[in-house]
Amino acid sequence: MSVLRPVGAPAGGGAVTDRSAPTGDGPVAEGGTPAERGPVAEGGTPPERGAPAHRPSGVAEVIRYNWPLYAAGALTATGGWALARRLPPPAARLARAGVLAAGGLLVASTAATWCVYDRSELHGYAWLDELLPDGPGRHLVVSTGLDEASRPVAARHPAAPQRIADLYDPTLTTTGSIRRARRRVPPTPGSRPARPGALPAASGSQDSVLAVFAAHELRRPADRAALFAEVARVLRPGGSLVLVEHLRDAANTAVYGPGAWHFLPRATWLSHAAEAGLEPAAERRIAGLVTAFAFRRAEA
Repeated sequence: MSVLRPVGAPAGGGAVTDRSAPTGDGPVAEGGTPAERGPVAEGGTPPERGAPAHRPSGVAEVIRYNWPLYAAGALTATGGWALARRLPPPAARLARAGVLAAGGLLVASTAATWCVYDRSELHGYAWLDELLPDGPGRHLVVSTGLDEASRPVAARHPAAPQRIADLYDPTLTTTGSIRRARRRVPPTPGSRPARPGALPAASGSQDSVLAVFAAHELRRPADRAALFAEVARVLRPGGSLVLVEHLRDAANTAVYGPGAWHFLPRATWLSHAAEAGLEPAAERRIAGLVTAFAFRRAEA
């Protein structure tokens, strides 16, 4: 999830098959060794069955991750209201109006976060079927500190080999909210540390790459460009990048106010994809405030 708020077609010809289902002796891992059936973590160890599932973050977690912003907002509102009592009537009315507007924005953004993260289809991942109708196949999940995609994707596609790249680095992911989220939620077992320019997968080895509320945490454009270039490298011809993000657009700005500047404009993501040679293939809006893109690497 995004934690800072104010708060395709298969390659080649032939019939379309479900890429999530292994065939023959199973998908071949790097080095030519058949991989185990089921979602395979880095190193060939499947995730532990029966382990307690991590509860996806909702509005309560968002408040915990961003508590300094909420505290600052509450203190500012309280101080502004108290100050208004000592101001002349015209200035007092203006101060109270500002406090009410700020309070209304805080309530609206919190309610919107609840609708998106607690009540919508977001965490169910049924929407992924529209972007990857053949399933994710052999896929790489990219995380920048809070991985809430690998488990639900593995649960929906248990036959699809999965590995997880953990890009968390305090020098790259610099927001306080992601550091607090990381302290609360440890890396998913089997995750492998990675860099934006060095993903843990061989060239052309992945049917899909999933970056869910991850790429925007790379605040430097050069780091995002390096990530997109690496995604293009590890994808097979015809493979897809699924990118899920809030956008800095009218809807998110209306709800989150200045906090929407933490999100990136649609044009930025399209530009990063184009520079990496990835073409827009599908797009879906989730809960009115989240956009899921599918970008496809051209066929060989």
